[in-house]
Amino acid sequence: MNEISRDVDVVVIGAGQAGLSSAYHLARTGIEHVVLDHAPRPGGAWQFRWPSLTYGKVHGMHALPGMELTGADAGRPSSEVIAEYFAAYEDRFDLRVRRPVDVSAVRVGDGGRLRVESSDGIWSPRALINATGTWDRPFWPRYSGQESFRGRQLHTANYPGPREFAGARVIVVGGGTSAVQHLLEIAEVAAETTWVTRRPPVFREGSFGEAEGRAAVALVDERVRQGLPPQSVVSVTGLPLNEVVRAGLDSGVLERRPMFERITATGAAWADGSRVDADVILWATGFRAAVDHLAPLRLREPGGGIRVEGTRAVRDERVHLVGYGPSASTIGANRAGGAAVREIRRLLTRERAFDPVPVPVA
Repeated sequence: MNEISRDVDVVVIGAGQAGLSSAYHLARTGIEHVVLDHAPRPGGAWQFRWPSLTYGKVHGMHALPGMELTGADAGRPSSEVIAEYFAAYEDRFDLRVRRPVDVSAVRVGDGGRLRVESSDGIWSPRALINATGTWDRPFWPRYSGQESFRGRQLHTANYPGPREFAGARVIVVGGGTSAVQHLLEIAEVAAETTWVTRRPPVFREGSFGEAEGRAAVALVDERVRQGLPPQSVVSVTGLPLNEVVRAGLDSGVLERRPMFERITATGAAWADGSRVDADVILWATGFRAAVDHLAPLRLREPGGGIRVEGTRAVRDERVHLVGYGPSASTIGANRAGGAAVREIRRLLTRERAFDPVPVPVA
């Protein structure tokens, strides 16, 4: 028995910053749409962040369009503050997000439409905004001997906060902001910490204004335009050097070692013969874009990424990626949501201009 599909102008997949921004602009424009989100409640990826990441530690959280986030307690977990903000935002603008809904595949459908297959049934949109972010695809590097390690291995995606590392010897792998945050708080309770990165970390001093932000986004955008997998904006801006980070450098907590050669049963070993024993290896190695459900559309380029112009996938103008590559920052997601909706509006207007006019039967 064939499952009935539901027609709609636009399907938005994901209800984090990028998805809610897109839904806001779709609603204001009067475009018929549905928002599908696989999370159990409002909050996007923020609802899954570790409890010790308080709102005051959040770097660069930008308000959603049309509603500021004000009066938040800097000492509360960001997972609570931002989840409550997103929930209030959905209520204020009547963004009727359907959740929890898992999207398994997006395919070419009938009559010029797309086919979105989900746990909520089949949807047939004229256009798609993919706003699935990266949280669901943590990147785990592979190293020789990894399976032999007798300790615990975990990723930033399931980092529980520093308490569980009390008295432990911990290796933190990764050169980004999360790695630095993990190290600084774990070092206060752990017996020993070791920081390992592939490249020497670059710390950025001074202010980071609008001009610097545009330059960083441009570098990320260039990779996406070439069809390469996107890098994070942080990877091209460097790590902010604030008082807490400076103290970590002075104390030796943020003294970095180059990447180990292999993992042993009791820790890690380097090519020069040195070794470090560890009870835990924490992989703060980032995330990849969660776009596997788009695979049937064959959007990927030989370089491994999806080439986009603005937010539009070059291989299919009906598909827009918001929160991907240069629009992965919170302010970038806001702007990209509006830009995607403007292009989709033009697409829908053009399509309807060519829709056949029904001829009345005499």
